[in-house]
Amino acid sequence: MIETLKKYIRPDVFPTPFCPGCGHGILMQALLRAIDELKLDIDKMVFLSGIGCAAWIPSPHFAADTMHTTHGRPITFATGIKLVNPKLKVVVISGDGDLSAIGGNHLIHAARRNIEMTVICANNSIYGMTGGQVAPTTPTGAKSATTPQGNPERDFDLCKLVKGAGADYVARGTVYHMRELIKYLKTALQHKGFSFVDVISPCYTQFGRRNQNTCGGSASSAIMNLKTAVSKTPQDGEILTGEF
Repeated sequence: MIETLKKYIRPDVFPTPFCPGCGHGILMQALLRAIDELKLDIDKMVFLSGIGCAAWIPSPHFAADTMHTTHGRPITFATGIKLVNPKLKVVVISGDGDLSAIGGNHLIHAARRNIEMTVICANNSIYGMTGGQVAPTTPTGAKSATTPQGNPERDFDLCKLVKGAGADYVARGTVYHMRELIKYLKTALQHKGFSFVDVISPCYTQFGRRNQNTCGGSASSAIMNLKTAVSKTPQDGEILTGEF
């Protein structure tokens, strides 16, 4: 953690709870860099999360107002906070399972209503903390604790889902492409309506070890593979990134 970002972090929270090689720590730093570069007043912000590995990004790390809510419900709490105090900048940070499965209905209706908040999805394509179960974002054919022979279902494209529901600003980045991700986060934080950033953040512990063909043989290779796995134009087998 670079010196300029330490002011945003509680001093007694390290080491982080993330597994070695988890992309969520990179996402945490990217968000803090975006806040710092925009010179936002963190005392006028509130961060919410649900349940899962990604929910530990704001709570307990951030030296700010945070709410660690029930599973799938951070957007509902965020909606209430924004209604009570519209001057606050409300940011939701949670995982793909929390936001698109248990909380899927809240996600699409918040986007439909265009409620002013930023929702950041730490997308690792699996339920990481609860044991590696299949998620709505698990690719077809990928193995999980509940689909050991491979996922037979199609996975959600969360950016298409949220854009179709009515969100004004939608983007996707990866934890490998740090500067690009910071750019998307800065735009999302300044947006006056509902903004959504899907962040590809590999989980080697639960996803990578079961899917060596796509993640390689180590946590670092799972992140390094993102260098060539993305595209700005739709292509089979590649992750579409950019602003949509």
